[in-house]
Amino acid sequence: MNTPTLIRMANQIASFFLAQPGDDAVAATADHIKKFWDPRMRKDLATHLQAGGAGLDPLALAAAQSLEETKAAAKI
Repeated sequence: MNTPTLIRMANQIASFFLAQPGDDAVAATADHIKKFWDPRMRKDLATHLQAGGAGLDPLALAAAQSLEETKAAAKI
């Protein structure tokens, strides 16, 4: 899947969960991506995040960072 499509999808998910208070929106967005995105899509999102995450809304960016932090913590 191409990066612009992943960015658009992540931003749409984040927009949906934006109404949730505080960190709940980040957690809900990250959880949705973790549960419903194909592993290849999550890998492409992580690659985009490592390149700076351009185009991701702040909530989508925070969710992507949260996913990466969770993944890194699991490897410890």
